[in-house]
Amino acid sequence: MLGKASPPIVLALLVAGLVSTPQACGDARGEGEASRVPASERRAAMIREIEADVRSTRHYTGRSVLDERVMAALAAVPRHEFVPEAYREHAYENRPLPIGHQQTISQPYIVALMTDLLDVGEDAVVLDIGTGSGYQAAVLAEIVRRVYSIEIVPELGEEAAERLRRLGYKNVEVRVGDGFFGWPEKAPFDGILIAAATDEIPQPLLDQLKPGARMILPLGKAWGNQDLLVVEKGEDGKTQERSIIPVRFVPLTGDH
Repeated sequence: MLGKASPPIVLALLVAGLVSTPQACGDARGEGEASRVPASERRAAMIREIEADVRSTRHYTGRSVLDERVMAALAAVPRHEFVPEAYREHAYENRPLPIGHQQTISQPYIVALMTDLLDVGEDAVVLDIGTGSGYQAAVLAEIVRRVYSIEIVPELGEEAAERLRRLGYKNVEVRVGDGFFGWPEKAPFDGILIAAATDEIPQPLLDQLKPGARMILPLGKAWGNQDLLVVEKGEDGKTQERSIIPVRFVPLTGDH
C-alpha cells in the first residue's frame, strides 16, 4: 500500500512534538469566532469534511462512503463535551486534540472509519480499548446495544465515566485497567476496537472476540510506522488480517 500514489494521509492522534496544537497552527479565524457559530452548524461542517476524507482515501480503504448509521452517530455526539475547555473552539475541526496526560481525542475521520470497519449491528456488545475522554465510546453507543470501555489512566477513566453518565449514555460502562487483557467477565464481544498502537495483536483480546467478529487496531511500533488493521476471527477460531491505511497512534501502555 505504501508504494501507491498516496492520498492525503491523516494522523489518527496528535503526537506531542510531531504535530502542532491548534494554537500553533495559525488558525485564520478571529479569536472566539468559531464559538459564535452554533455547534450544530460546526458539527455539520465536520461531517462534510469526514465525507471528503472518506472519498480521498477510498483507494486505501475500499470505501467511498461510510455506513449511514456511523455518520448519523458522528452527527449526534456532541464532540465539544469531550475536549478540554481550552480546545472547545476546535472541537468540530477534523483533527485530533489533546485531552491531557499525554493522550488525545482521535480525529473524527479516524473514529468514523474504525467504527465503520467494525461492522456491527444494533444488538452488538463491543469492547473499546483506550477510553480517553469517552468520545469513541459515545459514538459506538449510538449504534450498538452495549459498550464496555477500558482506560489505563485513572483520571481519564473516571472523568470519562462521569461525562458519559452526565450525557445520558446508559449503555456504556467504563473501567480503569490495562486494556491489553480485556474484560474477560463480559466476553465474548461482537467487536473490539483498540485506540492505541501495539506491535502485536493482544492474544487475550483475540480470545475474547466472538467467532465471526472483527477487531480494529493500529499495528506497529510506538512512534513508528503503523497500519490500521482489520482482524477477522473465523468460526474455526483462525484469524485473517487486512491492512487498511497508514496511521499514527500513541502506544498501548501497561504491564504486558
